Amino acid sequence: MTPSIAAVGSVLLVSLVSLVGLVTLSWRAARLERFVFLLVALAVGAMLGSAVLHLIPEAYNQLGDGRLVGSLVLAGVLAFFVLEKVLHWQHDHSRGSHAASIADQPDTPEVPAPVKPFALMNLVGDAAHNLIDGMVVAAAYLVSIPAGVVTTLAVLLHELPQEIGDFGVLVYGGMSRRRALALNFASGLIGVVGAVIALVIGARVEAFGAYLLPITAGSFLYIAGSDLIPELHHHSHPAIKSVGQFAMILLGIALMVLPLLAEEALGLGHTH
Repeated sequence: MTPSIAAVGSVLLVSLVSLVGLVTLSWRAARLERFVFLLVALAVGAMLGSAVLHLIPEAYNQLGDGRLVGSLVLAGVLAFFVLEKVLHWQHDHSRGSHAASIADQPDTPEVPAPVKPFALMNLVGDAAHNLIDGMVVAAAYLVSIPAGVVTTLAVLLHELPQEIGDFGVLVYGGMSRRRALALNFASGLIGVVGAVIALVIGARVEAFGAYLLPITAGSFLYIAGSDLIPELHHHSHPAIKSVGQFAMILLGIALMVLPLLAEEALGLGHTH
């Protein structure tokens, strides 16, 4: 098997993780509503853990300039602030709370629900992240097949909790489950584009990806801090729900630590 075929195949495998929401299609809306805030909390932990433990350190490792990395993180935050403003204007977003009941959201694509801007922002940020993941996996296969396999496993560990949380965010943002599933999968396929870029550009992709890493981290920090965490505060009145959300945030962060532990155990250093 050539590195190119292995790389594209591995990225397609990673993209399939975005279909994890299939398990919820048979659930009643009320049941999904009980779990959605736990999924949002999981996404918060995964986004924070991804940005702080993976993307920013790896950007510094590649660029070697802390001020540059910090500036690019801020650029990502500001870019997504502007993007959210534009999406608010375009979608005539209500000034009230985001707290529409999922039980009120349609489960069929024939009756589209109004989509909240933060859900679209989540898609944009996730697509950028998937692009980088595809480049990282392909670049590892260009080094060696074993390096590519290990990197693919690390990315899979990284993507699984995030994709579960992303699906929850899209449904909470007003999408039907089928629409959220389709768009989440389309976002996952952006990783194939990243793999092709890495295979075509070759050595140049490292610098390109290095500049995208902190911008993506900034987008994750903005979405988690500005949109998702406030929603958890708004819907966490019962103590048991608050504890559950906090536990899911910790779980999301913990799952982001697993690839680091695997890298350390295998002596791979930075692979993501």
